[in-house]
Amino acid sequence: MIYLVEDDNSIRELVIYTLQTTGFQAKGFSCAREFWEALKKEMPSLVLLDIMLPDEDGLSILKKLRDFNHTARLPVIMLTARGTEYDKVIGLDGGADDYIPKPFGMMELVSRVKAMLRRTEPEKKTRARQVGPIILDMGKHTVKVNETFVTLTYKEFELLNYLMENEGIVLTRDQLLSKIWGYDFDGETRTVDVHIRTLRQKIGAASDCIETIRGVGYKMEGMA
Repeated sequence: MIYLVEDDNSIRELVIYTLQTTGFQAKGFSCAREFWEALKKEMPSLVLLDIMLPDEDGLSILKKLRDFNHTARLPVIMLTARGTEYDKVIGLDGGADDYIPKPFGMMELVSRVKAMLRRTEPEKKTRARQVGPIILDMGKHTVKVNETFVTLTYKEFELLNYLMENEGIVLTRDQLLSKIWGYDFDGETRTVDVHIRTLRQKIGAASDCIETIRGVGYKMEGMA
């Protein structure tokens, strides 16, 4: 089930229609109140979230979703008329997994949704990875640093997993964009930097395990 929170009736109806005709189950809500009520009854697999809403803005909704344990990893794609890099960074920094500025094509939206859902399906592998004090369990979808659990969004989890999988290897921003987001961000590698920053903040004492390679990208190394 995909939830769309969008106060523009025409956009909401078109997106819901497009999703349903391409094989998805989808429900639309015109305001935050309707969304929160629906969330009590059913947990979606993905949320499409507009920023400008009549009763509560999308960034506030996003923050609450990330603050609640049961929705902390719920994939969220922001849909908004705001298209500046600053607004994109604010959304991504707040925990959004993707950002699509309006106007957008319906097939592009469907492609983004499919890519997101592919990457957020429960991991079938059960083995864990460890780099320094960081232990990532792909089967349980958990991360521990010094035996303390850390809550990450789906994208943060995938990014950390990919870095750990390639321990000691320098990964460029373009490589990370292609692997984790699955499509061309048209050169906006700032997306990677924002996620790396929030990831470092969350893993705290283990943040030094993620090394910045100036002008290139990032590398994962166990701390000495």
